[in-house]
Amino acid sequence: MNRRSGAQILVDQLKIHGADTVFCVPGESYLAVLDALYDANSVGLVTCRQEGGATMMADAYGKLTGRPGIVMVTRGPGATNASAGLHVAMQDSTPLILFIGQVARGALEREAFQEIDYRRMFGQLAKWVAEVDDPCRIPEFLSRAFHTATGGRPGPVVLALPEDMLTETAEVADARPYVRVETWPGDAPMARLRALLAAAKRPFLLLGGGGWDAEGVAAIERFADANRLPVGCAFRRQDRFDNTHPCYAGDVGIGINPKLAQRIGEADLLIALGPRLGEMTTGGYTLLDIPTPRQPLVHVHADPEELGRVYQTVLPINATPSAFARAAAALAPVESAAWAAATEAAHQDFLAFRKAPRSPGALQMGEIMLWLDEHLPADAIITNGAGNFATWVHRFRRYRRFGSQLAPTSGSMGYGFPAAIAAKIVHPERTVVCVAGDGDFLMTGQELATAVQRRLGIVVLLVNNGMYGTIRMHQERHHPGRVIATELHNPDFAALAQAYGAHGEVVERTEDFAAAFERARAAGAPAIIELRIDPEALTIRQSLSEIRAAALAQQH
Repeated sequence: MNRRSGAQILVDQLKIHGADTVFCVPGESYLAVLDALYDANSVGLVTCRQEGGATMMADAYGKLTGRPGIVMVTRGPGATNASAGLHVAMQDSTPLILFIGQVARGALEREAFQEIDYRRMFGQLAKWVAEVDDPCRIPEFLSRAFHTATGGRPGPVVLALPEDMLTETAEVADARPYVRVETWPGDAPMARLRALLAAAKRPFLLLGGGGWDAEGVAAIERFADANRLPVGCAFRRQDRFDNTHPCYAGDVGIGINPKLAQRIGEADLLIALGPRLGEMTTGGYTLLDIPTPRQPLVHVHADPEELGRVYQTVLPINATPSAFARAAAALAPVESAAWAAATEAAHQDFLAFRKAPRSPGALQMGEIMLWLDEHLPADAIITNGAGNFATWVHRFRRYRRFGSQLAPTSGSMGYGFPAAIAAKIVHPERTVVCVAGDGDFLMTGQELATAVQRRLGIVVLLVNNGMYGTIRMHQERHHPGRVIATELHNPDFAALAQAYGAHGEVVERTEDFAAAFERARAAGAPAIIELRIDPEALTIRQSLSEIRAAALAQQH
């Protein structure tokens, strides 16, 4: 025990719990913590340009490492900006701890400058929200924060730090390092699972959710391979299984392969490992009937409150994904002759679905994604935010390693570029490619200054069609020809990149892409390749005009 300020106690706890990176936008409300970090050589500080981007970086860190991403912001506007990334972490089940500077304790409940009650504000956006009013309790609060963020279904924690508490001194013992709690399935549920699988004729394994690690992915691949099970991955969780594996059947999300949807609908045993079975993965809650699915459902989830929340099961199993995967891999395989041919057919359907259809215009996104799939390393990290552009990524990229896909299941625009920054900080040796839309990129594009300052060799493929494409698609389907609020007048993104000190160029034809990508990758700095795509190429399946014509025909 030794007398330290609250800020010094907090930073010491971060070091004890293994935090090596803090993402922040500095603020006077936690100036004492910044000063304490000055002497903390083991903790790197990443200064960001906006709190939403900083929190998204912390989310990506949490996804890649399994450890809580740490982010610090100031009170009031800093906290409200950070809420965008906090929502991503909550819906994506990502371990994260958000520290917010708070007004002095003596000014609370007066609506002091930038004062907010964060327990009320973030009550549904985090697993736990608290305010530390005594420096002696900082080790206790930090220990609980790390355990809560990583335990059960992972998620974000918010701790508010009154500025006078951070400068007050106290004598208090440090906590021990946190230990992540794994929930293991019992012998009886695993025996029941094996019996259900042995009796099935058309089983299907669906993977998703948070809380995975590389060992768990390897274990579930062994289980699927030993039993010749067809495997799908939930929305934006495609790196939970090697997409080149002969058991892989495709992603179960937006724009699902109709043959895959039919296969899931006709399954006589659906094993869902990890996903919450939310709206995007279930096709708007249509793949499974509510409350009792027509497919006998085995649902494995780390949060017991998720089991039976929407869907009744024949076997609910409360276990973390990787723990269950290791237990499943240890089971004796069952006779798979009844479905082995169907598994092979499912993989062939997946390969056929990857053939890129021709889109309007001289630049073909499908062909570009297929080229990248052939030329990028297997461990390359691909990031994206939200928009129609992302459907090309999900359909044509084959993810081969765990931790190679960073994409928000929450559907948050602006996520891809901050995630790419965090990915390159965590794995500087790996290729990192961000695919962004024009509207998507400009949500957090100011973080390009962060990437340039840190000399991060990220390649951004910026798909520019001059519109909020997803909203325009829905606009044309429901109100054809009545275009309002979705048109964008964009900057010259290549020139913008150069103004920041990054590499920038424009590609308008498919055949020019490969050389441009190699130049960007060799630039030794962040790079933006602006892909000017025909506005008619609104979706993979239909052009803008086709969507409008179909809607008009339906109206008449």
